[in-house]
Amino acid sequence: MAWDDQQPQWGKKKRPATPEEFVAALLKKIKDAFDGGGNSGGGQDKPPGPTQGTPPNLWGSLLKIGAIIGVIFLIQVIYSSFYTIEPGERGVVTRFGKFVKLANPGLNFKIPLIDAAIKVDVENVRKQEFGFRTRIPGQKSVYEKRGYDHESLMLTGDKNVIDVQWIVQYKIQDPFNFVFKVRNVDQSVRDVSEMVIRRVVGNHDFDYVLSNREIIEASTARELQSVLESFQSGVKIVTVKLQDVNPPDAVKPAFNEVNEADQDMKRLVNEAEETYNRVIPRARGDAKKILEESHGYAVQRTNLAMGETNRFLAVLKEYKRAKEVTRKRLFLETMIDVLPRVTDIYIIDNKQGVLPLLDLSGKGLDASKLVKGKK
Repeated sequence: MAWDDQQPQWGKKKRPATPEEFVAALLKKIKDAFDGGGNSGGGQDKPPGPTQGTPPNLWGSLLKIGAIIGVIFLIQVIYSSFYTIEPGERGVVTRFGKFVKLANPGLNFKIPLIDAAIKVDVENVRKQEFGFRTRIPGQKSVYEKRGYDHESLMLTGDKNVIDVQWIVQYKIQDPFNFVFKVRNVDQSVRDVSEMVIRRVVGNHDFDYVLSNREIIEASTARELQSVLESFQSGVKIVTVKLQDVNPPDAVKPAFNEVNEADQDMKRLVNEAEETYNRVIPRARGDAKKILEESHGYAVQRTNLAMGETNRFLAVLKEYKRAKEVTRKRLFLETMIDVLPRVTDIYIIDNKQGVLPLLDLSGKGLDASKLVKGKK
């Protein structure tokens, strides 16, 4: 017989390699303890003798079970003394329910059965949707809008109904306040967001809300952050984004007609302003030009009249000094200026009438010589 066949059964046992094998072996030992030490299994016959009918040792089995439970409890206590905080998380450590400290990312220790660690994600951005829900997220997201009208329909300042769909993104800024100050932070953010945006929209008229989304978003984000800080919720608002702002479906056709009429009005006003800007400046320029020309003409005529007057006065002065000489000089200057432009010349003497000259056309006749001849 080989030596391996003569070894006892306990010498062939191996340590469990996995936790599942360890638990299975532990359950088998417990079962064997209740069965009387495991002598009923394995296909072996019970030894004959007086011990065949004796009851199993109950106290010994209970002690074995207690020892096993104690070992398991000790392992569990040691295992629960350490915990890991992932990057982007913070741990809120409490002792008998009272806050003790904040745990940083990494492996941390706590007193077992006394301390508790609550992990809070402070890096990921959380999102609340209002008036719609995202069914299939991605590059081409699919949204569901039916059944959420109670969230998106609201009144404007001019008593009109508007359909506003928006999202709120936020992060956890203070883990302590997030855990202890508000019971349900997500629901609080949702309720306060709806309250704030309804108040902001209600303070403006319909057209202002449609055309000033950025202002509405910034105003809502500021007021929402202020209210949440007053609650000590530990939340920081990242952004408030209006996804869609439209009139309700029931009034969209009438609203489109109003928009078309408004666009036509603006177009006509712009055309009128363009015509006004083109015609009125030109008319003003022409009027100013005519006015300046009239001023220039007035100055010219005035200066000319003054010059003629001064010249006349100067001639009058000389005339008074020598009347005959001045008269002859004026006559001669006038004749020199007039005679070169006439075609026919007739010389009349007061005593003889028309002179008996045959050539009266004046061709080749020098007017200055004729005047001298007369003289």
